[in-house]
Amino acid sequence: MHYLLFYEVAEDYLSRRAEFRNIHLKLGWEAAERGELVLGGALANPTDGAVLHFKGESPEVAERFAKADPYVANGLVQRWHVREWT
Repeated sequence: MHYLLFYEVAEDYLSRRAEFRNIHLKLGWEAAERGELVLGGALANPTDGAVLHFKGESPEVAERFAKADPYVANGLVQRWHVREWT
C-alpha cells in the first residue's frame, strides 16, 4: 500500500532547517534503503510544506518517520498527517 505524509512547515522553516537537515536526510536515506520511502521533497512557490511517499502495510511506516524527524520534534513542521494513496 502507498501512503503520503504531508508536512505543513513554520514560516521560519527555511532559515532554521540547516541545523537539522543532515539528521532529517539520514532518516530519509535509511527509510529508502529499507524500501519504505519512495520519494519526498519540499513544495515550492510558496515553500510551505513537503510531501513524502511511503510504501508499507499500514500508515505506521509514515507516522514512524514523522515522529522521529527532527523537523517535527523541533517545530519546523507545525502539522503533519498521513493519507492512503491509491
